[in-house]
Amino acid sequence: MKLFNLAGKSAIVTGAARGLGQAIAIGLAEAGADLVLVTNQSAADETKQQIEQLGRKAIIVKADVSDQAQLAGIIEQAKQAYGRIDILVNNAGIIRRTPAVDYSFADWQAVLSTNLDSVFTLSQLAGKEMIEQGSGKIINIASMLSFQGGINVPAYTASKHAVAGLTKALANEWASKGVQVNAIAPGYMATDNTAALRADEVRSKQILERIPAMRWGNNEDLKGAAVFLSSQASDYVNGHVLCVDGGWMNR
Repeated sequence: MKLFNLAGKSAIVTGAARGLGQAIAIGLAEAGADLVLVTNQSAADETKQQIEQLGRKAIIVKADVSDQAQLAGIIEQAKQAYGRIDILVNNAGIIRRTPAVDYSFADWQAVLSTNLDSVFTLSQLAGKEMIEQGSGKIINIASMLSFQGGINVPAYTASKHAVAGLTKALANEWASKGVQVNAIAPGYMATDNTAALRADEVRSKQILERIPAMRWGNNEDLKGAAVFLSSQASDYVNGHVLCVDGGWMNR
């Protein structure tokens, strides 16, 4: 288990107040990491409490990742708290559902600024620190729509395709510097983002029929992948997009 031990490591997780981000943050703490919990409107007190109950440290940084002016502050507060940045998980994301012919440019910009621009800038800022210290792990949250087109979500699909490409581009540049950049592509998870799909009986049935595991994913399903990609066990894994999808991509 030494390969997966994160004791002494510090990790930043965006969108850590609930859902997938909360589960990832707790999973990293269970493996020994101390956390920087980045949240916008939702309080991350519950996540912080669960991490502290594990005997790990956690600080909450209130920031809107769609605002470029706030991103450097996240990195600075992480450095002040722990002295270094070992892991960055770019999890924060939004989705806006509208047919492409009616999709507003405001919605397009909102989705891209949150899902893509923040991923690049935070990776760039954290990457500088990691390159200087000679080690680091960056995990971007991709999607099944990093591979497929989806319906009524043009901005989300564009952003997640771009996240997969950015992951590979950064991995190419930084692998030789001791920094691994990879991504996790969750399948159809029971989160707020999929509430509309799960409420649609026809669409929900179609989705479940395609998943070999025959169930929607849950937040806990991402813990193992996040710990692996954050740990020494993945030191020779670079630019990979790891599907955690119950087998969806196999069908």
